[in-house]
Amino acid sequence: MTAIIESQLASAVLMIRPVRFESNLQTAVSNRFQGKTVAMADEQQTAARNEFDGLVAALRDNDIVVIVVEDTREPHTPDSIFPNNWVSFHADGRVVLYPMEAVNRRTERRMDVIETLDSKLGYQVREIVDLSHHEETGHYLEGTGSMVLDRTNRIAYAALSSRTQLEVLGEFAQRMGYDVVAFDAVDKDGVPIYHTNVLMSIGEELAVICDAAIAREDQRKAVMRRLRETNHEIVSLSYEQLDAFAGNMLEMRTSGGERIVAMSQRAYESLNDDQLQQLRANGGVVAAAIENIEKSAGGSVRCMLAELHLPSA
Repeated sequence: MTAIIESQLASAVLMIRPVRFESNLQTAVSNRFQGKTVAMADEQQTAARNEFDGLVAALRDNDIVVIVVEDTREPHTPDSIFPNNWVSFHADGRVVLYPMEAVNRRTERRMDVIETLDSKLGYQVREIVDLSHHEETGHYLEGTGSMVLDRTNRIAYAALSSRTQLEVLGEFAQRMGYDVVAFDAVDKDGVPIYHTNVLMSIGEELAVICDAAIAREDQRKAVMRRLRETNHEIVSLSYEQLDAFAGNMLEMRTSGGERIVAMSQRAYESLNDDQLQQLRANGGVVAAAIENIEKSAGGSVRCMLAELHLPSA
């Protein structure tokens, strides 16, 4: 299928409302951002549900279309609140399904959700690109957590980790018509960063990145060079801002055509005046308090949003 020109920004997102949310023991080994809570599972679920609804309201108040789907109680999927790891939606009508490292995350993939988008909500699904077979050989690529996509320029930025591996990246790139910019990234303690979307976000004209996390100078220069070649203004983050999930923001376009960037309240409060000025010069800013979700599950606002780039039926 010939790739079509795709907007970088979506005006609609899919979100999965949690039913049995809690810190996932199966993902804790590779995600040093999670497990920073002492709350019981039912307390985590109650808080996450409230935070989820607050984020939905904030996005809708700012003219973003939000399609909310309820999670199911069985099977137990503690991380279902992060659908961008198992699915991505593309402007040519293709839907990509991804291989997940944690066994209890694989049942998050729900064909009924895709069928509802196609048959009831006015979106057109033309093809399913299923990469999940790589789970059989222990190779993983967790969607737009593992990759930060420059959709317009067809570039997939990817920090390599146990959840983001070259074999699957190669198949994604070949089938979807992307170039891959792969690199190694570590936190302030030298531990590999589990998902690329924790350290960078690419909008239409703005790129937010903790470039210090790319330890190898040649790789760091290559990433920054590609961002500048594609005419992106850079907002550089510190390690402290990375830890506050400032890299985990998502730029979208409102139904009225305005650019807007969504992030957590914690991420917002970590930014300095100059950075906020850069963001506001680019468009609106929406921040929602999701501290329990961040501490329990180690993900933030961008992880909760699966952008709907599908064409209308």
